Amino acid sequence: MCGIAGFTHRDEAPPEGALRRAIASIRHRGPDQNGVYESGCLSMGAVRLKIQDLSGGAQPMTDAASETTIVFNGEVYNFRELRAELESLGHRFESHGDTEVVLRAFLEWDTGCFARLRGMFALALWDERSRRLVLARDRMGIKPLYLFARGANLHFASELKALFAHPSVPRALDPDALNLFLRLNYIPTARTLASGVTKLRPGCYLEWREGVTRTEPYWQLRFAPRPLALDDAKAELDHLLRESVREHLVSDVPLGVWLSGGLDSSAITHYASALFPGRLKTFSVSFSGRSFDESPYFRTVAAHYGTDHSEFDLQPEKDDLPAVIERLAHFSDEPSADAGALPVWYLSQMCRRQVTVALSGEGADELFGGYITYRADRYARRVRRFPLAPARALARLLPVSDEKVGLDYKARRFLDGAALPPMEAHLYWNGAFPASHFPAPLPRDWPLDGSAPPSEDGAFLHLDQLAYLPDDILNKCDRMSMAHSLEVRPAFLDHRIVEFAAALPHSLKIRGRTLKFLLRELMRDKLPPAVTRRSKQGFDIPAHHWFRTVLRPMLRDHVNERSASAAGLDWPRIRALLEEHDARRANHGYALWGLLMLSLWMKEWKITR
Repeated sequence: MCGIAGFTHRDEAPPEGALRRAIASIRHRGPDQNGVYESGCLSMGAVRLKIQDLSGGAQPMTDAASETTIVFNGEVYNFRELRAELESLGHRFESHGDTEVVLRAFLEWDTGCFARLRGMFALALWDERSRRLVLARDRMGIKPLYLFARGANLHFASELKALFAHPSVPRALDPDALNLFLRLNYIPTARTLASGVTKLRPGCYLEWREGVTRTEPYWQLRFAPRPLALDDAKAELDHLLRESVREHLVSDVPLGVWLSGGLDSSAITHYASALFPGRLKTFSVSFSGRSFDESPYFRTVAAHYGTDHSEFDLQPEKDDLPAVIERLAHFSDEPSADAGALPVWYLSQMCRRQVTVALSGEGADELFGGYITYRADRYARRVRRFPLAPARALARLLPVSDEKVGLDYKARRFLDGAALPPMEAHLYWNGAFPASHFPAPLPRDWPLDGSAPPSEDGAFLHLDQLAYLPDDILNKCDRMSMAHSLEVRPAFLDHRIVEFAAALPHSLKIRGRTLKFLLRELMRDKLPPAVTRRSKQGFDIPAHHWFRTVLRPMLRDHVNERSASAAGLDWPRIRALLEEHDARRANHGYALWGLLMLSLWMKEWKITR
């Protein structure tokens, strides 16, 4: 795993030290090796975390004969197959990893090579002879790639902070992106909160030549359900998961699995235990003494497979939460209202002490229908037939709980969402802020995609795959893990599994009240019954309780009239959130988490309105 950064400087001299500063800012992504490449109109570099070919594979990597150079962040799991094919076509290799395979695949097939790659990646290729730069990002957006266009020149980087290392990149807040952040909890591609900075869309490549850019998709997901019997679907998914996990286990450094005790990570542990040569390491975070603690489940799975298990018990009274949260603002790149970033930080920190690579279960919920919001979407169709005002008034009378997601929070959130149009409601249930705090409607050009799912339920899953998965879940996973120089591999997101899921009839994803029906049926005779029968438990923190106790001073220090004004937010509304939360009239913990992270991020990077 690596980090990359670079910029063109057509008809101008590059700023002194800008590339070195950019590379230094992302050294956590690759502390093992770094290098730079400079030409007359391009500067680019990479930092490398050694996973494959530990003695070779230095970056940037140049093919002298063609004068083509690559910087590459990610893993290509079918690189050995591609290498054999390229060797049959006359290519000769000097290293043993995947970077040179990608370089030579580009020399052979040009931009057609990207559709041949199985894995996660963000990369840049420079052809010195034609003065042509090509950037590409993996199909699902597992690896990030930020862009900034400045006149005829283009900047790119794995993280926003590397762009900020160049003096020409402004640090101004984008008000339209802020609207999306308040609505969604995250900032969807291609926008960012930094004005003028964008993200390359997943499954796309960008070509820059002499100041002119064009972007093209090399892969698009199509929802085209086909008739499929349950037993046939189980057999196909079993084969696909086994093959994906087998490929994701390839590593020249120590490797383990993130285990939450839920269905997804337990399924990965099942296949990895069967395929891994030796005793598999697993890692978990617990919340001892809390009702949402998952330790009984992940300990059951660890014992079932005899893994070498480690866990971190997150105790706010002992752990220095404010100091860690301030570090999140540095490493997050963009603020996220997803409070799950905090336990992922501690999980990554613990994991990195023993391994350099970890497999995870991200993506299964979006592919196979695992979120409780999908149930809410269905229930809302029924309750919209009746007047909602009386029920919403009664929900306001429920006692406010300190639980992570208590009955009061769920009831109020559901009924408020049910009063909205279906797609607005779906977005609202994944969000954090009260509906009354949305400053403007969603932009009409979001989301952009050429695929049209055949049903409303399919549209909800497709939207989550298009936006929520890459821009919240995978963003959080990448930043928190790479902050500790840990590579995380989401084995469910092999594109063959993604395409298989897109072709499933919806009845094999959600059946009645059963979420992830197919995956649950597949794992029923493989995992302990306690795991296959349990409902989904979100991986985040008891933000409501902590903002009334251990995190209250920090919240008041950073979410105030001054920070609201700096972001252009309505302070009286924010003050009302704080007062309602303090007085236990409502739980606004997740909204307050988003405001805290926004304030810390603006302060950390000196962002102005």
